[in-house]
Amino acid sequence: MAGFSWCIGTSAPIGVSKSYQVSEKAIVAVDLGAQSCRVSLLRWRGGRPEIRVVHRFSNGPVTLRTGLHWDIKRILAGVETGLHLCAEAAPEGIASVGVDGWAVDYVRYDRGGNPLGDPFCYRDERTANAMKEVRQLIPAERLYTLTGIQLLSLNTLFQLYADKIAGIDPGAGWLNIPEYVTFRLGGRPVAEYTNATHTQLVALGRNQWCSEIFQTAGIDLSAAPELVGTGTFVGSISGELGRKPAFRETRLIVPACHDTASAIAAIPAAGDDWAFISSGTWSLVGTVLGRPGVGEDARKMNFTNLGGVGGTVCFLKNVNGMWLLQQCMDEWTKIGQVWSLADLLSACEKLPPPDELVDVDDPQLMLPGNLPCKINLLLAETGHAPLPPNRSGIPQMANVIFHSLARRYAEVLTAVSKVTGKQLKRLFVVGGGGRNEFLNRLTAERTGLEVRRGSSEASTIGNLAIQIAALREDRAVGAAVSAAEATRCAESLSSLSFAASVE
Repeated sequence: MAGFSWCIGTSAPIGVSKSYQVSEKAIVAVDLGAQSCRVSLLRWRGGRPEIRVVHRFSNGPVTLRTGLHWDIKRILAGVETGLHLCAEAAPEGIASVGVDGWAVDYVRYDRGGNPLGDPFCYRDERTANAMKEVRQLIPAERLYTLTGIQLLSLNTLFQLYADKIAGIDPGAGWLNIPEYVTFRLGGRPVAEYTNATHTQLVALGRNQWCSEIFQTAGIDLSAAPELVGTGTFVGSISGELGRKPAFRETRLIVPACHDTASAIAAIPAAGDDWAFISSGTWSLVGTVLGRPGVGEDARKMNFTNLGGVGGTVCFLKNVNGMWLLQQCMDEWTKIGQVWSLADLLSACEKLPPPDELVDVDDPQLMLPGNLPCKINLLLAETGHAPLPPNRSGIPQMANVIFHSLARRYAEVLTAVSKVTGKQLKRLFVVGGGGRNEFLNRLTAERTGLEVRRGSSEASTIGNLAIQIAALREDRAVGAAVSAAEATRCAESLSSLSFAASVE
């Protein structure tokens, strides 16, 4: 069986403050998640950094008459509450604020910057037909050649085309959600590079929109925001928050606005023998490359080349993640079967491997709605009896989910090694799902790799590291941080524990 160990950070976090020459003002990282959002504060105590989550608020899609949406006002209110708490907790002042979050979803807004409506959630079914129509206009092979991005119906390209089908004003501005939050705080409207690549609208390996796709799909290029590099200064805190003493000289910095890119920037790894799983609602499974991997094997296996910090490439596949289990737990709760994750894991530890696994990426499991029933239908297709929603059947279904995820991780990582030629030895698991020791052990057994658990708050650490790297040299507007600078800063933060919330 493969060795299993924890990721151990550097023992010298004071190196961060030595490299951070602006002052010892605090830094704020906002990490927007599809289920939970966090506002974290980095302060310096005696020259040593301390990270504290000052505000955490739940998030989730809401069903409206028009479909599945995000409550953008609630998200903005939660961020504002967190920033007020940061101002109270940091009398020394706050040097910068950066926002990261999930990709592909966006806000349409009017000339005053106000949302034209709640943004659609990527799990809304409206993109299915849009994807079919776009692929008739632009063949899949051509789309991959132009962008290097995997074909997923949730990509922003297909969402914007769905807007076109619905008759939404094509000239209305749009911003991905992290950049929209930054805009509402006082920044100029931009698309940060790592997040922009996930739209499937950025020219492969270039920091510019792909005009061919916009033109062929009939999407208004003039409505697309300005593309900027990771770590760019985009403005200052304004409005009521800007009048608070702590925010009077605060800069707004776009970190890697795609939370996965921020999380990967937080991995303190050197060499070329490692891969990653950014584990949360989704599992992003892959490795870091110096240039895009767009050969025929990569295309056929539907790998994606997402922008990474400093011009690197996050070569990966989207795998259904812990959302599967959460959806099941929500359904079980509705019928009075309330389980904690800890109790489920304890029960699964006592069970043998299941007789049959499911394809976690089956299209039926991508959309919300009675996931336990859908899993039972997939099991029935292979001749297996349904697992009942009772004290014996629920742990068995959770066991199926965990073992199926581990198998899928192993399949993807084998393909990563084949396509890239890398001889993988280490696997870093970051994000909230990394706390699942049972799944980590199964993954180690399936892959034969040495599994190391990184920070569950890796996106926040990467976000902060990028801001520090940007502040250190007082970069000019438009300048992006390098991967090496971000990694150096992340190494010094990786050993820190997150203090308890002040709430």
